[in-house]
Amino acid sequence: MTAFLTPGAAQAVSAESDQTFSATELRAAGDAVLDASEGGVAWSVDADRNTVTVLVDDTVSDAEIDGIRDRAGRLADALVFEHTPGTFQKYVQGGDAIYADLGWRCSAGFNVRSGSTFYFITAGHCTEDPYGPTPPYPLWSDGASQIGFTAASSFPVNDYGLVQYDPNPGSVPSTVNLYNGSSQTITGFANATNGQSACRSGSTTGLRCGSVTGLGYTVDYGGGDVVYDMIRTNICAEPGDSGGPLFSGATGLGLTSGGSGNCTSGGTTFFQPIVEAANAYGVTLP
Repeated sequence: MTAFLTPGAAQAVSAESDQTFSATELRAAGDAVLDASEGGVAWSVDADRNTVTVLVDDTVSDAEIDGIRDRAGRLADALVFEHTPGTFQKYVQGGDAIYADLGWRCSAGFNVRSGSTFYFITAGHCTEDPYGPTPPYPLWSDGASQIGFTAASSFPVNDYGLVQYDPNPGSVPSTVNLYNGSSQTITGFANATNGQSACRSGSTTGLRCGSVTGLGYTVDYGGGDVVYDMIRTNICAEPGDSGGPLFSGATGLGLTSGGSGNCTSGGTTFFQPIVEAANAYGVTLP
């Protein structure tokens, strides 16, 4: 389950204000967007521009935009709206394909370890069990045989999950599939920076590259599925790419979460930062 946008396709539907807002006021304006949103909206406080950038997909009407403005009240002028074609969605289908026993496909993110136990991290909306608490379900296979079980899962709010290899292997590679017969070794994790060049790998569309176009985005996929502090990029993705790795050279940056668009017309994709996920689980690269 994932959501994407299209490179260069976002169209501004409101102009920036000349008014100056404090950091507290900008946070309050962002909170107003969350309170008013019913899905199809992503937003981030931009302190440099003194605005809150609000992306809206095709499901958001003019009346709903007016409702967001009304909820913001006197802070409405801090909101700069941009429209992006398509619909935010979560994709269920780190590069290599992984299959849930409950019927969907995602992509593995990064192999990690805690002591002598090996895991991989993927998207939390992939590891979430729709029928009840998780772990240990879903169970996961590589399409031929079972390879592990869900050890932990965090979605919404975050979008990361941990799958424990079962049986536990003697070792796992610290690499990402480049879908050209080769792989990229990952030697560390780091937080993304705005404007940074990056690539992502996924089991539907392979390797795709672009750049980081924003940080700290809150994304509302609808139905109460809101995630925070996401990386925004102009890299396309499609269903099944969820959970796959975002990386820059040998550095891991994030996990594919969602967005709008596709890899024919292009897209914007949001990623869960990997540093937060690895710290939450106390795991490191193999």
